[in-house]
Amino acid sequence: MALNDLYNNFRAEFPEITRLTDLVHIQEWDSVDPEMAFSWFESLARVINQEMSKGVSVKPYIPVFEFLRKGFMLGNDDEKKCIDVSFVENLFWDVDKEKRASYWRVFPDVLKGLYVSFHGREPA
Repeated sequence: MALNDLYNNFRAEFPEITRLTDLVHIQEWDSVDPEMAFSWFESLARVINQEMSKGVSVKPYIPVFEFLRKGFMLGNDDEKKCIDVSFVENLFWDVDKEKRASYWRVFPDVLKGLYVSFHGREPA
């Protein structure tokens, strides 16, 4: 699957989360464009961080994590890099330990590995 496919498939599968992400993305980048998929997935991480900080249940995000796990496992180099660098590296940023705990528990092991590889530890 090409990076644009990953982006478009995500948007089709998760319309409500996409709507929230588009709002955050437009605040920083002025528009939504598949050519900016790397930045858009960073915006997705920001949205999930905001949701965690508000104490929102992890339940709606479990399928998102699974989608991205599959995308990483089956994707090409661009998709893997996007998921790793844009999404995983930015997730859990500045989120209270208690509020992120349930999200970390269900975060797929392969994505946990990417996080720990980059940050040198689990979220602090």
